[in-house]
Amino acid sequence: MHIALWVSPHTLSASISLVLDALQLANQCAGKRLFTWRRVSIDGHPVPLDWCQMAVEGDLNSARDADLLLIPAIGSHTQAVIAQEQALLAWLRANPAQPPLRASLCSGAFLLAAAGQLDGHRATTHWRLARRFAAQFPAVELCPQALFCADGQRFSSGGAQAMLDLCLHLIAREGGSALAQQVADLLVFDYGRGSQQRFDQLLPATAHQHPVLALAQQHLQQHYASALDLAALAAICHCSPRTLLRHFRQHLQMTPSAYQQRLRVAAAQSLLRQGQQSLEHIAATVGYQERASLAKVFKQLTGQTPAQYRRRAAP
Repeated sequence: MHIALWVSPHTLSASISLVLDALQLANQCAGKRLFTWRRVSIDGHPVPLDWCQMAVEGDLNSARDADLLLIPAIGSHTQAVIAQEQALLAWLRANPAQPPLRASLCSGAFLLAAAGQLDGHRATTHWRLARRFAAQFPAVELCPQALFCADGQRFSSGGAQAMLDLCLHLIAREGGSALAQQVADLLVFDYGRGSQQRFDQLLPATAHQHPVLALAQQHLQQHYASALDLAALAAICHCSPRTLLRHFRQHLQMTPSAYQQRLRVAAAQSLLRQGQQSLEHIAATVGYQERASLAKVFKQLTGQTPAQYRRRAAP
């Protein structure tokens, strides 16, 4: 597979180095050049990045004969980057099948989506950018929990090291899963490690600008293990239960009950990281009568079981 890596002043250099390290190791382990690559810029000139001058091997037009065009991460100021990368977007629209495969790393998905390259496809990006992406590109089937997506001729990855998850998928695609596992072992990386869901922040920030919500959140944070009495909570906040529900849904996009469940799971995570108490004891401590009840909610909110979380969190 020949890969063209797009480089612009907005490119995060770490995303390029991670990809090249993985592909070089794949070639070494396979004993042959499964992957070749070429860095390309809009005009073929070297590109100044955050801490270095990135050499390139061609301009954007030289990417036409590649198998895959890869758009690296561009940071979190996606709107500003889109506005400044109109030449790239125009080229992508004018060359929809050259090269036939398109991929993005992390926030690079915003550029592919802005050019209409992900319409009708499943895609992912960094979990912190997911809501912004979904609102801006409704024609894309966003999978915010996925570490990477492979949908036909379109590939995308989530944040930071999820770039390696996508690289390992491409390595397995070209050289088999045993080769991908070998590369992951050399990188001391967990191959097939699940989803981004476990990295998502469980709790929204306290709504200090909204005194009713701030009071409700404070009370729930102090009494998350107790049974939720919506009427009593509303009375504490000096409003009706209906008004309290409306505030939660409008500002936090969840109900008081859902917020309490997240508080309980966050507390369970803290206890699991200590690595000593039984799951039965932890469940009772955070407000569940049964271990199975905690396990069910924990898996729903984090994408992994309490036992898996404890293993991953172990020092």
